[in-house]
Amino acid sequence: MRKTLIIVLPICLLLASCANEYNKRQDAGIKTRDMAAPLAEETMAYEIPQTYDVAEEPEPIPQNTEEYDLIRESEFLTVLENPLSTFSIDVDNASYSNIRRYLEYDMPPKDAVRIEEMINYFNYDYAEPKEAHPFSINTEISSTPWNNQHHLVHIGLQGRKLDYEDIHPCNLVFLIDASGSMKDKNKLPLLKKSLTILLNELSEKDRVAIVAYAGAAGLVLPSTPASESNRILKALDDLEAGGSTAGGAGIQLAYEVAKQNLIDGGNNRVILATDGDFNVGTSSTADLVRMIEEKRKEDIYLTICGLGMGNYKDGRMEQISNAGNGNYFYIDNIREAEKIFKRDMRANMFTIAKDVKIQVEFNPAKVKAYRLIGYENRAMANEDFEDDTKDAGELGAGHTVTALYEILPADSDEKVRKSGELKYQKTEIEPSALATDEIMTVKLRYKPLQSEQSQLVERVIKGKEVRPLKRTSNDFRFSAAVAGFGLLLRDSKFKGKATYASIKEMALGAKGPDEFGYRAELINLVEKAALYNTQLEAKKE
Repeated sequence: MRKTLIIVLPICLLLASCANEYNKRQDAGIKTRDMAAPLAEETMAYEIPQTYDVAEEPEPIPQNTEEYDLIRESEFLTVLENPLSTFSIDVDNASYSNIRRYLEYDMPPKDAVRIEEMINYFNYDYAEPKEAHPFSINTEISSTPWNNQHHLVHIGLQGRKLDYEDIHPCNLVFLIDASGSMKDKNKLPLLKKSLTILLNELSEKDRVAIVAYAGAAGLVLPSTPASESNRILKALDDLEAGGSTAGGAGIQLAYEVAKQNLIDGGNNRVILATDGDFNVGTSSTADLVRMIEEKRKEDIYLTICGLGMGNYKDGRMEQISNAGNGNYFYIDNIREAEKIFKRDMRANMFTIAKDVKIQVEFNPAKVKAYRLIGYENRAMANEDFEDDTKDAGELGAGHTVTALYEILPADSDEKVRKSGELKYQKTEIEPSALATDEIMTVKLRYKPLQSEQSQLVERVIKGKEVRPLKRTSNDFRFSAAVAGFGLLLRDSKFKGKATYASIKEMALGAKGPDEFGYRAELINLVEKAALYNTQLEAKKE
């Protein structure tokens, strides 16, 4: 005890003395030293030796701030009350590659699963267009794999392929997010490699500019011939991530640069690459959407490439893409970049038809109710179909677009919700509807590139076209397998008898040639999801 007092007492006296001196200086209005600064030389003599190592304070665990817009799944609608179904085509496929990224570690959030984007990730072997229109309409109908009391209707569009010897030149502006949130290897470093792939696909007639934004937006490279690849690659390579994110200012500048270098009749396009985390200037999703809606009037198209994880803003980028005559991809690895910028480059970069809308009219004498699978964010008012001022999706050269309807036959006993009795009018079935074999009419409107007046194309589906599931094409069954997989990932109330095992079996049987292994990869993802689902079910027990 005595030795302890000898050691402790001088320390206590020293501390008391320091405290008194500090109080005197404060009372006299004397500015005291910043407590974070080094001690003055005269106090160093009182330094107490440190006996124990002080553990470093652990770094905070990064918070997951990814954002996905709520998806309200489409319900079955009765044909007598809702004979028309109208929606904009969607060529985006970001949801599929984002789901693939999630399935490396865990199940994806339900609202990350947009089934139409999963289906449209894959190309299908549709007939080439033979008429004056730039696409063909292809249809099939059979029983629904997850509910054999229903029918599944497959509608596929095939865009005309370009003559590669007569392609109009490109005026591209790379709009690159160089903010601090883009430092990770799967963001800016991956993006640089991805855009290098695109540069290798361009011709001497094409031009490239680079705009980057962090705390502010700036022109990194003025519009430059693609033949000067070394200059473009150096500008890309010199980009470093740092600072906050002035996305709105970057978008404004990129469109200005594209407009200044506009190629009449060419492919004028802004390619925005970001994790979507805008936080400086115009940053709200609504304001950004309004800005893009104004910019699309200048006939400058938009491609969005999402990257990264942890703070990814999917909902924002999907809305911006929908507003801007654009398409939206998610790059999770270099193989995906090769698919987007090399294998599908012309489909993704060259538009052949704009404002493409689909409207289906069902015959109430043949169909009791229907449900469009996916496309929840692309639904349109029925009146919008005839209105040429209403924006819709764009179709790329050689692109395929696929949509699936699940329908209940008119003689089905299944109950479907409906509204109450009407007081002022009655809904009756025309005698001609009862006499015909027509199940539905698919109507499609589009605008040629140099016109603001839409053209109409129609295709009738008849009862005689219904065939057994085993006699359908590989494309029909594979798209159905992808849709069923999406229903399972969403834990949809409409998944019926679908299981991961049944989905895998159907996908395997419809895989076909699969040159690049994309369909085989889907089967692998189904297997992963099945394992995670088994673990989740085990935890519940």
